[in-house]
Amino acid sequence: MKLVFIGADHQVTGSCHYLEVNGKHILVDYGMQQGTQVFENAELPVHEAQIDYVFLTHAHVDHSGLLPLLYAKGFRGQIFATDATADLCSIMLRDCAHIQMQEAEWKNRKAKRSENNPLVEPLYTMEDAEGAIKRLIPCNYNDIIEICDGVKIRFTDIGHLLGSSSIEVWLTEGSVSKKIVFSGDIGNKNQPLLRDPQPTAEADFVVMESTYGDRYHSAEKPDYVKELAEIIQMTFDRGGNVVIPSFAVGRTQELLYFLRKIKVGRMIKGHEDFPVYVDSPMAVEATAVFQEHRSQCYDEEALALVNDNINPLAFAGLKLAITGDESREINFVERPKVIISASGMCEAGRIRHHLKHNLWRKECTILFVGYQANGTLGRAIIEGAKEVKLFGEAIGVNAEIRTLTGMSGHADKQGLIDWISAFEEKPKKVFIVHGEDSVTTAFAETLKIEYGQRAYAPYSGSEFDLAANRFTYEKEPVKVEKKTHIANGVFARLVATGHRLVALIAKMEGRPNKELSKFADQINSLCDKYDD
Repeated sequence: MKLVFIGADHQVTGSCHYLEVNGKHILVDYGMQQGTQVFENAELPVHEAQIDYVFLTHAHVDHSGLLPLLYAKGFRGQIFATDATADLCSIMLRDCAHIQMQEAEWKNRKAKRSENNPLVEPLYTMEDAEGAIKRLIPCNYNDIIEICDGVKIRFTDIGHLLGSSSIEVWLTEGSVSKKIVFSGDIGNKNQPLLRDPQPTAEADFVVMESTYGDRYHSAEKPDYVKELAEIIQMTFDRGGNVVIPSFAVGRTQELLYFLRKIKVGRMIKGHEDFPVYVDSPMAVEATAVFQEHRSQCYDEEALALVNDNINPLAFAGLKLAITGDESREINFVERPKVIISASGMCEAGRIRHHLKHNLWRKECTILFVGYQANGTLGRAIIEGAKEVKLFGEAIGVNAEIRTLTGMSGHADKQGLIDWISAFEEKPKKVFIVHGEDSVTTAFAETLKIEYGQRAYAPYSGSEFDLAANRFTYEKEPVKVEKKTHIANGVFARLVATGHRLVALIAKMEGRPNKELSKFADQINSLCDKYDD
């Protein structure tokens, strides 16, 4: 009965944890790294083809974005997630694959102009994304689900994103039973649209995030609608555009909720009929998913509008850009406008085109509404970069740079403390993950010294024996020398297929001899065909 820390340990993105019980291999999240990676992540303890199950806390790509790569390398198990998470992943994983393929194509076009640049393969393909999506098993909140002998799980609403959850995992091996809870990303309280995070009563062990474990949101509830209206008014009065890099799933829908209030209240004087462009096909699809799952996840205020037959995410002047032509046309509209586009950290997607057209203009405002990871373009702009590169061109940062203070889908330090303090008895160990290096360490110390929690911030590669309540291996941090591109060429795919075959053979023990003999003959026949 083992827990291994793989990703988002002393780092914010790339969440992944490995469980082993009764010979079953389980991942909790398999997320993509975003921004600068400070420490190297450990390899999975077993090959991808041997993974039996994935338990997914929510759809954000730093928790789900490598699931297609898992599939590409031979995984054919089941991915358990809430209904809404499964629907959002269907959108987001396809979008990730599209970006991977698009970036590889762009790099290869560039490589052809230079003899020294080798061609690259995308991290994964649309076929891999489709394969991973087909492995998703939608689940309801609060149901206890029997996964296999010795493994049960339950999803609890954690208020971070539509469908987001903490996951309770009950493990039994022989006569030993333990319960471990993975917090996922803990939501901020009193946020628009979504319910507050729900507590969990008991656990032997807890793995919890610490993104904002070193800071507090405003003591007073921010008036986002008023602040957003003021930013729009000032920008429009000087003839500029408000450009908002926004996460397509979650933050965009919150902004639409605020903008509807601004529109209905006619809060922008002299520009009452201003247009709002949502330039992200994924955001448009995600907004439809929000509407579909409103009864499960919306808070009381949003549900009251729904019950009055009012769509809380729609209003006059809302324009949706789906095609590339529709996206390009936005920048030829001369009147002041609001442009909401992905990605939220400005690392990819259509937002980079809008920054190229607006970042150099003094009359415009670039408004950040979410966390910006170290090493991202968004973080550089917020921290005062005077010039940035977009599509190989140096662009001066002349626009006004603003943030909506306190607008976060993550709980602050007090929210994190409230969540862990809600357990009826202190867990045997609380593992602090998903925070920047100094934050995880400091937050673990806070929980130990001030709240009596047995808290610890492990590094990637550390292994913990859940039955014995002790570390069997504590990994020292290994700093990343440089960020490398992971290729997924045809030969690598063949190797992954071989690992999948080995994993499949291991699962066939006990089948009828006739069936095993036939399968062996088929493999040998194929080997004979290609064996020199």
